[in-house]
Amino acid sequence: MKFLSILIISLVSFSSFAQNISGQAFYFSKTTVKMSEIGREGMDENMKKMIADRMKSYLEKTYILTFNNNESIYLEEEKLETGASSSRMGMMMGSFSAGKQYKNLESNQIIEEREFFGKQFLINDTISNLDWTLEKESKQIGQYIAFKATALKKIDENDLSFARRRRNNDDKKEADEKSESEINKDSTKTIDEDPIDQIEVPKEILVTAWYTPQIPIGNGPGDYAGLPGLILELNFYRTTILCSKIVMNPKEADEIKALTKGKEVTRAEYNKIVKEKMEEMRENFRGSGRRGGRHF
Repeated sequence: MKFLSILIISLVSFSSFAQNISGQAFYFSKTTVKMSEIGREGMDENMKKMIADRMKSYLEKTYILTFNNNESIYLEEEKLETGASSSRMGMMMGSFSAGKQYKNLESNQIIEEREFFGKQFLINDTISNLDWTLEKESKQIGQYIAFKATALKKIDENDLSFARRRRNNDDKKEADEKSESEINKDSTKTIDEDPIDQIEVPKEILVTAWYTPQIPIGNGPGDYAGLPGLILELNFYRTTILCSKIVMNPKEADEIKALTKGKEVTRAEYNKIVKEKMEEMRENFRGSGRRGGRHF
């Protein structure tokens, strides 16, 4: 019966595609980080908590998706800046977060503003529509009926927004079997270890989306798209993005137009720039004698 319902709702909703659709969807995004992955091993718990509190503003954000039938602008809602935003942590985390995004569903184009260590880039790419599997499960999100869809998404090795500490159960077992002298020796060693070598990025992640055919546009937050209805909720890796409000046909909304701010590059070119910068940071950390930064 649920699967029959989705077919009926889809047929009724998609009949309105000939009409002009416009609206704004407000999303709340939250990413969780395990306390065990904050700072170095052996760090005082109070220090870890202080770091976690400072990271909160980067892990909990509100976004606005302004959309019509074929185009959209997705951006973070402006908020008061805090002192932490100008810190090294702010620069590092900001460098691996997507900026304003423009999508054109008709031409399958996505343009993304990205600031990377003080340089402004404009990534021009195609929308990487996932191979969605439409499930029969449904639920109510606000006043809309939402249906479940799942897909696997490949992650670029240089996308540190998905980074995690390189430590698994085997590592823990090995640590448990070490003598106290070995543990003390390793604790001293971690101070000199390259922090980039201590993290890893998953090769792929499972993405779960909840979309509503009642708003028949194949769009959603971030770079996600390709479903028979607006995506209201996303769950992937350690992040949940949930739509908290939708305003259809708003009287006042941001103009939807292609972005132009920054040095235009392809996704492959940008990934290469990130990789080279990470290698430079690694070499500098290891004291290779290289000074200054590579200019890109």
